[in-house]
Amino acid sequence: MTDRDLKRILVVDDDTSLTRLISEALRSRFRCEVDATPNPEYGFELALKKRYRVFVFDFSMPMIDGAMLFALIDKVYNHVNPPLVVPPLILISGRGDEARAQELMKEAGVRGFLPKPFAMNRLMEKISEVAPDLEVADGESTFAKIGD
Repeated sequence: MTDRDLKRILVVDDDTSLTRLISEALRSRFRCEVDATPNPEYGFELALKKRYRVFVFDFSMPMIDGAMLFALIDKVYNHVNPPLVVPPLILISGRGDEARAQELMKEAGVRGFLPKPFAMNRLMEKISEVAPDLEVADGESTFAKIGD
């Protein structure tokens, strides 16, 4: 994994406006690249082509939810030679089943769950917790509560 790979985050959420907000917030808070898509299938494709430091997936998306997407990526990463390190996952959701989310938190690699609406600073804190090596940009800004 190169230094550049260690500074890349993948965001997958079917809410395109939220995806855009999260991407902008991540770029301004951290010195990192952000790939974002509302399409889980394309997110899977990106995860196979590039390496990421953190995944931020929506828990409830049509067809493939964030947990399923993470499980699919995990299977592929663990079945290549040599196996790839699976980045930590932060799940976000406005419609997620709280009990299911708590269940997922026990799985390896799932490192956080944020129910919508959430304060953008809370997501930034979670990212810092799971990837303390990500460099914080100068002039941190305060973010409003989003996802309403």
